[in-house]
Amino acid sequence: MIIPNETAGGHGIYVHRLLDEAFTGIEMTPERQDLKEEIRANLVARVAELTATGVAPQAAARQAVEELGAVRGILDGTAPEPEDAAPDWLAHRVRPNPMFLVRAVVLSALVTAGLVVLVLAATLLDVPFSGQVAAVAAVVLAAGAVTADALRQETTSNHPMPTGRALGYGLGVVLASAGLGAGWLYLHERGVPWLVGGALTVVASAALFTYLGGTQTNRHKEWVVRLQATHAQVGDRFTKDPAAAARFGMYAGTTWLLVLAAFVMLTLTVGWAWSWLAVVAGLVATMLMLARMLFAPQPALGGGGRQPAGSPSR
Repeated sequence: MIIPNETAGGHGIYVHRLLDEAFTGIEMTPERQDLKEEIRANLVARVAELTATGVAPQAAARQAVEELGAVRGILDGTAPEPEDAAPDWLAHRVRPNPMFLVRAVVLSALVTAGLVVLVLAATLLDVPFSGQVAAVAAVVLAAGAVTADALRQETTSNHPMPTGRALGYGLGVVLASAGLGAGWLYLHERGVPWLVGGALTVVASAALFTYLGGTQTNRHKEWVVRLQATHAQVGDRFTKDPAAAARFGMYAGTTWLLVLAAFVMLTLTVGWAWSWLAVVAGLVATMLMLARMLFAPQPALGGGGRQPAGSPSR
C-alpha cells in the first residue's frame, strides 16, 4: 500500500485520506462500508494514542495505517502471502529501544545492590537500620520504575501500554515490594507500625492489580488478532481468550490473599479448629469462579469475527 507524502490540517483528515486510498478499487457493499467506518474510528483512536506519546500527527497516521496491513486481507479474512514470506513474528519484529535497555540494566543493578545489602545485613554484616531502609527503598522504587518503563515499550505483538496504565502497574509493584520490605524491617526491629503498614500496602497492591487486570483491554496488533482468529476453535476458553485467563489469575490471587488474612485472624481469635474454614471457603470460591469464567457465554466479535487494527486500549 502506497502512503502519500502530502500532509493534512489534522491527523483525522490525514487518516481519512489514507484509508480512502487503501479502499480504492474495492467494490463497496453495506457490510464493507460498515467495516470501513469501524476501521476508520479505530484508526483515529490509535492515532490519538500515538500523538499522546509525542509522535507527530502525520507520522502517527502513517504508523496506524501501516499497522492495519492489507485491506483486502482484512475483508477476505486472510491476507495472501508469498511462499517465501517470513513468519509473522519475524516480519513484524520490533527491535528494543537502546535507551530502554540502558535504563533496564541500571535499574536492575540498583535492585540487585539493594538485595545484596539486605542479604548481608541478615548474614554477615551489621548494617545500620537506616542503611536497611535505604536498601529497601532502592529495591522498591527501581522495581516499580523498570516495570512501568517496560510496559511503555512497543513489542512485536503488542502496542505500547498507555502511560497512565503503565504507571498503575508500576505503582502496584511499588506497593507490593514496599509491603515485603516493611515485613523485612519488622523482623529486624519488631516495630508494629512496620507490620501494619506492610499489610496495608500488600492489600492495596492486590486491589490495584485486580482492577488493572480486570479492566485491561486488547493491545494486540492486527496481525496477532488475525493469527488468533485462525486458531479460535482450538483449546479451552483460557487458550482462546488470554485476557480471561489473566483476569482469573488476578481474582484468584486476591481471593487467596483474603483467605490468608482470614486464616490468620481466625487462628489468633478462635483457634486452629475454626481457621481452616477460611481455606475451605477459598477453595469453594475459586472453583465457582473457575467454572463461571470457563463456561460463561462469550460475546461474538463484530465485523464477522474480526477486530480491526488500532483498537483502543486503556
